[in-house]
This record gives sequence, C-alpha cells and structure tokens, in this order.
Amino acid sequence: MTRVLILSSHVAASRVGGRVAVSAMEARGIDTVFCPTVLLGRHPGHGAPGGGAVPPEQFGSMLEGVAAQGLFAQFDAVLTGYFASAEQVEIAAAAIGEIRKASPHPLIVVDPIIGDHGALYVAEDVAIAIRDQLLPLANIITPNAFELGWLSGREITSPDDFIAAAGAVSPVTFMTSARFGDRFGTAYHSGGHAVLAAHAELDGLPNGTGDFLTAEWLAELLTGAEPGTAFETAARNTLDVALKAREGQMSDLPDIHARQLPLHPDAGIDLQPLND
Repeated sequence: MTRVLILSSHVAASRVGGRVAVSAMEARGIDTVFCPTVLLGRHPGHGAPGGGAVPPEQFGSMLEGVAAQGLFAQFDAVLTGYFASAEQVEIAAAAIGEIRKASPHPLIVVDPIIGDHGALYVAEDVAIAIRDQLLPLANIITPNAFELGWLSGREITSPDDFIAAAGAVSPVTFMTSARFGDRFGTAYHSGGHAVLAAHAELDGLPNGTGDFLTAEWLAELLTGAEPGTAFETAARNTLDVALKAREGQMSDLPDIHARQLPLHPDAGIDLQPLND
C-alpha cells in the first residue's frame, strides 16, 4: 500500500491544509499518516480560529511514535505544509532525514506556506527555516508566486523570472497564482521545461485551493501519472472544485462532494509553453 506522511495544519471546520491532503490521498486509496502542526477550530480568515499551535516537543513526540511503529520505512512520500514555529521545521527536517535512510527513494514535497499578497504571514524565522532546512530536502516545491519570489530573492513578474527562480531553488517547481500579463494559472518547471496551465481567474474563492492543488498533484504522481499529466489533471480538478464552490456559494471547498459530480463544463485548462 502506498503511504504518505503529512505534516501540516488541522483545521476542524475548514477544508484546508492537512485535512484536504488526507481526503485527496484517501480518495485514491493512498494511506496517510497525519501529524498536525496546529489544531484550529476554523480558518483564521473567518475570524478567531480557536485552538492553537502544537508545541514542538509534542510534535516531535508524535513523530517518534510514528517511527517506533516502523512506519518511517514505509513512506513513499512526505508532504509538508504549514508550520507554526522554526522548531517544528527543524524537527520535520530531521524526520525527513531519517525517513530517507529507512525508505527507498521517498518523494519529498514541500508546500512552503509562508505568505501571499506581498507579505509573510508566518514569523520570519519560520520562513527562513523552511527555506534553509526544508527546501534542500525537497524533490518538489509548490509555492505561490509571492512565496517563490521570497524564497529565491527574485520578484516573479514574467516567465523568465519564474524559470530562473524555479531552477535555482528546486528540481521541480509548481507555482500557483501565476500571472504573466493577461495569462493566469499554475506554472510548472522541471529540467528547464516550463508550462502554464492557464484558465480564467476566479474571485471570491474559498481558502484551501493551493492545498488542494498540491495534494491532487502528489496523489496523481503516486498513482502512476507522469509529472506533466499529473500537473494538468491536478490543475483541472482544482478548477473544477473551485467552480463548484463558487456556484454553490460555499465557504469551503466541496472536495469530496465535487468528486461525485460530473466535471464542471467551464473547467477548461489551456496548456501554454513558457519556453521553447
């Protein structure tokens, strides 16, 4: 059985973070082990969330329990998302190192959740720890445009910026919220090849679309899709869920319900090369 370790947020009343990742994996028969970094009642965008961060010693202890169960040798992938402290990042990096010793070729996917709209929304020491400790371990990173710019030290305003930044920080990069002139979508870079999955920009979307997109892509990869095909499928599935959320005036992503309905007629993706 394919198995993934998820290190991210748990938000009880909102389908975001690790909760979305678990549903995306398990919908495809992929087993998950989820060690949360925060335990919140709802997304902070809706107001005071309740709950709080998992203390580093408790987070580390959870991972020790997972290791004691012998599961480090069974992970096919690790997906990291939101971290509440630099100490959590350090613990996660150490765990990934141990997993790499125990498991043959695990896929390490880092979603560097650090900010958006031109500003960090985590403490700077958390962002630095993700950049310095997790990015070097990653096979794939999935930042938004602001995050890739911050991590690479380069503002992302053109395909050339994206290609240069992506090639500098990770073997494979897939960037959400890509805007190049009048084109909008998700950009993919691997081995010097870059493509944009372009689609209409939607307003008023629920939180969690980036989390969903990352989880969908990883799930596609783990079930045998080629990276390019997985990228296109994940982008289309995410647009489909976003359209259904908007149409139903939903405050959260209808990820499970959406899978039970036909693809939304407007969920069209236009793949556009960003270089020759």
